[in-house]
Amino acid sequence: MIGNGEIAAVLAELARLTTLEEGSSQSFRVRAYEKAARAVEAATESLADWTERRLTTLDGVGPGTARKIRELVETGTIDTLEALRDRYPPAFVDITRIPGVGPKTAVLLRERLGIESVEDLRRALDAERLRDVPGLGAKTEGNIRRSLERLGGLGGKDRRTPIIEAMRTARDAVAAIGEVPGVERAEAMGSLRRFRETIGDVDIIATSTGDPGAVMERFVSMPVVRDVVAFGGRKSAVVSSSGLQIDLRVVEPEQFGAAAVYFTGSKAHNIALRQRAIERGWTLNEYALADAESGAVVASETEEDVYEALGLTWIPPTIREDTGEIELAARGELPDLVTGADLRGDLHVHTDASGDGRAPMQAMLRACEDRGYEYVAITDHGEDLAINGLSRERMVAQRAELEAFADRFELAVLHGVELNIAPDGDLDYDPSFRSGFGFGVASVHSHFDLDRDAETKRIVRAMEDPSVNVIGHLTGRRIGRRPGIDLDVEAVLDAAARTGCAIEINSHLDRLDAPVEFLRMARDRDDVLFALSTDAHDVAELDNARWGVLQAQRGWIPRDRIVTTWPARRFMAWVRETRA
Repeated sequence: MIGNGEIAAVLAELARLTTLEEGSSQSFRVRAYEKAARAVEAATESLADWTERRLTTLDGVGPGTARKIRELVETGTIDTLEALRDRYPPAFVDITRIPGVGPKTAVLLRERLGIESVEDLRRALDAERLRDVPGLGAKTEGNIRRSLERLGGLGGKDRRTPIIEAMRTARDAVAAIGEVPGVERAEAMGSLRRFRETIGDVDIIATSTGDPGAVMERFVSMPVVRDVVAFGGRKSAVVSSSGLQIDLRVVEPEQFGAAAVYFTGSKAHNIALRQRAIERGWTLNEYALADAESGAVVASETEEDVYEALGLTWIPPTIREDTGEIELAARGELPDLVTGADLRGDLHVHTDASGDGRAPMQAMLRACEDRGYEYVAITDHGEDLAINGLSRERMVAQRAELEAFADRFELAVLHGVELNIAPDGDLDYDPSFRSGFGFGVASVHSHFDLDRDAETKRIVRAMEDPSVNVIGHLTGRRIGRRPGIDLDVEAVLDAAARTGCAIEINSHLDRLDAPVEFLRMARDRDDVLFALSTDAHDVAELDNARWGVLQAQRGWIPRDRIVTTWPARRFMAWVRETRA
């Protein structure tokens, strides 16, 4: 039976392809599909047996969308979607990931220059053909060229998928496989489990006590499957409608640990593990750690068993890159990395007062309290952010509203603000008004193409302002869609150390900002602090904290350097100190 996640994924794909068909992400049909996808994903009851009429009782699902859902459930696909997939294959959709190439421009380039892929676009840029297309010109051509160069990993044989898209696809595939009788567990492995920000392909392993053939049949018949690459008794591969390859391997339950180690990687990490096995007269593969001569199994059932047999403590998947983790594990000296249980608060939370917020303040606070947090900062946008920002009058009114009911909650509530960092480093409001907030996050929301010196200076100037406690989503990147600003990392780290201003680890899968490279450069700087926050715009997005935890782990940032793990007393003392 098709699951809600699969239905939501198909509706989200309909929205993406309809954007190309209609030339706008704001068209009625696009927004209707997006809203319906969210409604289906949030449903707590399986919708596969619901009638069209009952489906329309879901907020956001109209009669037309309800008919498409029933068509999907009954036939495994939607005719409208198949027609859109034929018109806009994955290679063409990739073009729209490039900043400056919206849906209208992509279709225009196809019509005028026959561009069907990122590789076609690169060749057209090299030949300076875009400047002759009506409405573009040499300046637009140059902007697109720079965006494409900075994004990298887009198109061609080395095509990479942003983690937010790969995660959704893998989640739906795992859920579908898990429904097959006899399947005991199914999990995504590979670079996705290691939490790389872009994914080449998705590896899934499943354990089953039943018929592996039934697992494979369910796998290749998923609605997101565009092509079947391989089909076998215990391993198959498919390509999703977005062009992402998914490989599935079914193993015996007692082999899960060895398979998880093998398919998680990285390649360099696995080579180092195999060398330790060889030194002990053993072999290590996807089935077991075994004696090289007799074949007797030494360990295979759990990852912990495999690592322990090799003389290592268990190594978190996020740091399996052969960058020193094996040597530290051999000495029992792995860093004290943050976990979800360590988090005490969230310092970047929006409400529906912001133009892009989707939940009232009390709902956000109640959800934070339910998570067991000790403190939270409400940080709606400052007035300089077009459409979404709050005027002084609205901020004052919000502060009064918060003060009226804050004592109803068992957590400390700070009335904060997300300030916009202007090109020269200036911030919203005047210094006196900013000082009235209890907390300040400052972020870049525009002018992403300044040179390194200018971008660095604007960040440093914001750090030096006493109204700023945290720099939000440091580079402003959107993974696979917008490159981050170019920064002098050492200068930013020095400023953070000098001012006490923390750097955010933004937990949204679309951002994961600061990037891992920045975090690793900072990991040995004991004088630099971080704030792991969600930048949540509704209650569900508070769950994104788990992704921020994995990003912090991947960057090797010690738990005690993350202020959102501190107890309330220590945290509030830091806030007072940085705002002094």
